[in-house]
Amino acid sequence: VPQHVWRINLDTPEEAHQNLSFGAADRWWEQTDLTKLILASNKLQCLSEDVKLLPALTVLDVHDNQLTTLPSALGQLENLQKLDVSHNKLKTIPEELMQLSHLKSLLLHHNELSHLPDGFGQLVNLEELDLSNNHLTDIPTSFALLINLVRLSLACNQLKSLPADISAMKSLRQLDCTKNYLETVPSKLATMASLEQLYLRKNKLRSLPEFPSCKLLKELHAGENQIEILNGENLKHLNSLSVLELRDNKIKSVPDEITLLQKLERLDLTNNDISRLPYTLGNLPQLKFLALEGNPLRTIRRDLLQKGTQELLKYLRSKMQDDVTRPNEEPPVTAMTLPSESKINMHAITSLKLLEYSEKKAVVIPDEMFNAVRSNPVTTVNFSKNQLNEIPPRIVELKDSVCDVNLGFNKISSISLELCMLHKLTHLDIRNNFLTSLPEEMEALTRLQVINLSFNRFKVFPSVLYHIIALETILLSNNQVGSIDPLQLKKMDKLGTLDLQNNDLLQVPPELGNCETLRTLMLEGNPFRTPRAAILAKGTAAVLEYLRSRIPT
Repeated sequence: VPQHVWRINLDTPEEAHQNLSFGAADRWWEQTDLTKLILASNKLQCLSEDVKLLPALTVLDVHDNQLTTLPSALGQLENLQKLDVSHNKLKTIPEELMQLSHLKSLLLHHNELSHLPDGFGQLVNLEELDLSNNHLTDIPTSFALLINLVRLSLACNQLKSLPADISAMKSLRQLDCTKNYLETVPSKLATMASLEQLYLRKNKLRSLPEFPSCKLLKELHAGENQIEILNGENLKHLNSLSVLELRDNKIKSVPDEITLLQKLERLDLTNNDISRLPYTLGNLPQLKFLALEGNPLRTIRRDLLQKGTQELLKYLRSKMQDDVTRPNEEPPVTAMTLPSESKINMHAITSLKLLEYSEKKAVVIPDEMFNAVRSNPVTTVNFSKNQLNEIPPRIVELKDSVCDVNLGFNKISSISLELCMLHKLTHLDIRNNFLTSLPEEMEALTRLQVINLSFNRFKVFPSVLYHIIALETILLSNNQVGSIDPLQLKKMDKLGTLDLQNNDLLQVPPELGNCETLRTLMLEGNPFRTPRAAILAKGTAAVLEYLRSRIPT
């Protein structure tokens, strides 16, 4: 970090030494002390102890750097309310950090922390704490003192247990413990009266905990565990529950008490060992989504499962009548879901019209995914967060139905002609890839309304976009775009949002002010001198007006 950043409150700015006439915006002697410092997404390996020269800071954001330690001087920033040091290489946190008594948000996710200071409980005003994606094996007992904490994420660590004291967090609404090694959950957790969302997915739980006091619990996610038995006692207190997600467990039966969950909207029991269901499920008044694929159900035919939730509930209600008349008959045996298809969410394809294969680190999309579509009209494709080097060629098979494609967070370096044939496409998200250009053939995507190209490697504004007249939103932030053509943009009469933040624009052409359909124009983080930050801060209308005033007559 350049030294003058730390000294910004102390030194007079350079302009002061040149004999300039100052306008109202430049009266540096009236400056207040710096309150926000954002150094995110750089290559910082350490932060200077000089950070203490900025005592008025309320926000310090250094996420996505290469920090291995934090300066102890951070403890002197007594006004700090938000500290984001996520996505670094921190192995420890300095004890001095525990002195930040006004801190409300502390983001430490994606580091290499294996333990936390015992004094953590001193951060009594903390409302948000994210410790996900570290190497934590235990939690300090002083966590119990964080009574103002609203959101706590401990996901993706190595926790084998949670301290019972965590139950003292009286304000906690969201607790995320996804992907740890939890075998049980402390019974005291059941007394957390404010808890609304609890994530326990991808652990080693064998049973669902009891929650007698969690009257406000709305979402319980416990998929991908080893739960065998659903105990009716554990369910009946959850009067507010709207989402119960138990997919990929070993549950053999569903207790009748499930019908007490009168507010239940989503129930996911995919890939369990359930052979029969209580027909009374049909009576849940709010249920909109019921997933049962991949269970050896003996009473429900497979074609019925694929017709979606409403048909299924109708069937269950009709069987309740039959049950009354013929109580002791054995249910007929029907075909189980085939193992090869149990990995594929057929319900998503048939009912939600969604083809999803995301966060799988996949280099290619397996053919089974495309084979499973058969003649179902898929409208949404999500292949994001993989390691794809190219757009899957078979995507062209969906051209008559697909309108929304997400290929974000992959390693794609060029757009294929197959993609250009998806003539119904309205939304394309291809952020965080390696694109440097777009092919002219994309002009065929005449219905495209939204395109997200953020975090790629464009050096010039892709000219084909000027010819896709239906575009309403172009997101091109965090590239290296050096110029734009305002006359071409003016022809795009549907364009309402243009995000060019963090590019290499050395100047903003005044004619851009004539693009009067723009409602949102984002230009922050570019190296141009005008318009000045004070004008950008006034919003799009003011920026466009300023630009128009500079058009040479």
